[in-house]
This record gives sequence, C-alpha cells and structure tokens, in this order.
Amino acid sequence: MNKSTRFSLRRRLLVRLFGPLSLTLIFGALGTIWLARHIASVVYDRWLYDAAMTLAQQITHDGERSILDLPKAAKEMFEFDSIDEISEEVRSLKHGVMLHNADFPLPPGGLALNTPYFYDGRIGPRQVRIVAVRLQYPNDEFLIQVAQTRRKHDSIIEEILRYAVPLLALVLMLAGVVVWLAVDSGLKVIDRLTRNLDRYEPEKLAPLDKAEGVPTELEPLLNALDQLIARVANSQDVQQRFIANAAHQLRTPLTTLQVQTERAVREPDEARRAEAFTHILTAVRRARHLTNQLLTLARSEQSMPMTPVDLAELAREELERWADAAIARHMDLGYDGPDAGVWVPGSAVLLRELIGNLVDNAIRYGQSGGRVTLSLQSSPVLLAVDDDGPGIPAQERPLVLERFYRGQDGSGDGCGLGLPIVKEIAARHGAVLRILDHPRGRGTCIEIAFAQ
Repeated sequence: MNKSTRFSLRRRLLVRLFGPLSLTLIFGALGTIWLARHIASVVYDRWLYDAAMTLAQQITHDGERSILDLPKAAKEMFEFDSIDEISEEVRSLKHGVMLHNADFPLPPGGLALNTPYFYDGRIGPRQVRIVAVRLQYPNDEFLIQVAQTRRKHDSIIEEILRYAVPLLALVLMLAGVVVWLAVDSGLKVIDRLTRNLDRYEPEKLAPLDKAEGVPTELEPLLNALDQLIARVANSQDVQQRFIANAAHQLRTPLTTLQVQTERAVREPDEARRAEAFTHILTAVRRARHLTNQLLTLARSEQSMPMTPVDLAELAREELERWADAAIARHMDLGYDGPDAGVWVPGSAVLLRELIGNLVDNAIRYGQSGGRVTLSLQSSPVLLAVDDDGPGIPAQERPLVLERFYRGQDGSGDGCGLGLPIVKEIAARHGAVLRILDHPRGRGTCIEIAFAQ
C-alpha cells in the first residue's frame, strides 16, 4: 500500500472529534463573553434608569413652577461611588437647567416620552454610559440624564470571565479525556480482532472466531471476510479435486504406455509388437490430448485482455482446422452463418478454444458418417454446434459440465474436460451455455448465447 494512503484510524477519529469539540468550546467562550457583557450592561443600565427615576421623584410642583427638591446631603449620597464617577443633569423645558454637574453630549435622534434611551458617550476625557429619559408633567416637560463611568461594568465582565474561562478550559480537558477514553475503548474491539486473526490457522480456512461485543458497523466487514474465506476454501477444494482427477486421468494413459512399452520390449513376435506400438501411440495421443485440455482449462481461468473479435472468421478458421478429423470419420462438417461481421468483445485465443472444443466434441461423440453443423447468428449473437450422435440424456446434462465427467458408460477416448472448458470460457465472456435436443430429434445441440 502506498504510504501516502495509510492513516491512523485513532488519530483520524480524535482529530474529527476534537476539531468540532474545540470549535464548540470556542463558540461557547465567545458566547460567554457576549453573555457577560449583556448581563453587565443590563444590570448597569437598570441602575442608571433607577437613578434617573430617583431624580425624577425629587421634582415637585408649586403652581406653575417646578422645583427639584434635592438637598446637598442627598445629592452627595446620590453621587457617591467608590469606584465610578457619576454625573447628572435635569433640564426643564420651561425653566432650563435645574441640576447640572457635567456637559452631557446630546442623545442621538429623538426621544420618546417615558422611554429610557441608553447610549455611550464621553464627558471630558471619560468614557461613560448614559441614560436619557424624557418625562411629561401637566405643566412642564423634563429631560433627565444620568452618566456613569464603566469601571464597575468592566469589572463585572472580568469577574464573570474569571470563573467562566477556567470552567470552559476544565470542560475542554474533561471532554478531551472522555473522547480519548471513548475512542480507545471503541478501538479495542479491533485489537481483539487483530489478535484473533494472528491466531488464525490459514490451512483450516474456517470462519473467523468473532470476538464478543463486535459492533454492528464491523459485522459487514467480518461477513465479507468469512465469504472470502469460504470462496478461497471452495476454490482450494476445487483445485485439490482437479489435481486429484487430473492425476487419475493421466495415470491411465501413462500406465498403458508403460505396460505396452514393456510388452513391446519383451515381445518377439513382430505382429504383436506392432499391436503394442499401436496401443502406445493411442496412449500417447490420449495423454497429449488430456495435457492440452488441462493447459486450455488453466488458460481459461487466467485474466486475458478483451478486444473486439469476429466470431464468424474464427468459426470458419476452426472448421477448416477440424476438417481432416471430420473426414476421417466420414462426417459432413458444415457452417451456417455470415462470412464475417459477427463481433463480440473477448479473447480471440479463448473463443477459438471454445469453438474448437465444441466441434471436437461433436466429431468425437457424433455418429460416424453423420453430420456436424456450426450455426452462427449476429443479432443477438448466438453460436450453436449440433450433431446427430446418441445425444445427452436430460438427467446427465448438468453432470457433463463438471470436470472429468465422461458419462455413465465412460465410452469414448475423451477426458471429460471439453464442455467444462466451454462453460468456463463462456462465463468469462458473459455468455450462457445451454444443452438442447437436436432440432431434428436425434443428437445434441450446444448453444452459446452472448450478452447483447
């Protein structure tokens, strides 16, 4: 595996969990700062409004004249604050300034009656918070303003943040520990599976020993591994049976070859020696045929490049190649189809083997002096080879597609690999093999239907 594509699942989980968690806590910290400012402002503004209303309560009316009844001691108590500096101003619409200890900036915009208006401003060099209230009396109208520096306001915010920020940091650390432990606990099941795989005995190819407490998210992976193991076990079993059958099939011609060779060596009679050599030649041919079929079967199981192939051209070439074998059995070998232009995607080597095995089977098991016909149509692509031999009984048709099956009587000099090879090559090309009765009633028709 390329190193650039490898990653740590633990690290990725921690990053993906800590990232959003950190962002959440950052937003929480920003929200805490905003909330601290909001609380301080609400408390501060409420105090300013209460102070303005306290001044308003000191206004009395004597006929047409309004009086601000605020003794010096009361004024000193009103303005006393050990932290902030307080300023106030009371203006009458009729009588002008009634109380003033600072030059207030004018409030922006118009003021609604009986509605406090809070704003920030400067009185001299000092940054202050100001409330302005416009009050309507029966015989006059007043504008009351109270200002205070922001030291207590800022100290309230600092006090809130002094406790909130460490608390948020503690929450972040605790959350980090919890996330780390949760990830570590969640990944322990992978460690258990790893230990089980380390103890796995590959020669047995048994299903995995699933650890207890396997999460449902890992079950598809484990099931897929079990299916893979089952396929490997089945493939190994098929391979072992194939090797055993191949060894058995090769043993017969090799034994015949040995016996007849020893006979020919010992036989003084020329006629009997010639007969022994004939048996030797037959055994050699059978061994060569079996070897060629085994090589073809192995080749059909390998990956080969797929290119456009003209089946019509391949069919006519194969019929020419098998013409001598048909003549030797006095058989009529014919072709029914277009001369060219029947294209399919595939391997020319494998498709040639497919056609050759079908024709070989038909000649080998067909009736001597009979007829073998290769038919081909282009839409849909359908290739068929039929003969007028004894045919294949319906109950045996699934069996003849198994490797080394040679029929119930075991007659003929074949090795039982022809149709399995055809089936394997057809499957590699997405085609379907069907064994049908001959259209004229006697014999067999092998049909290969290619996907459109």
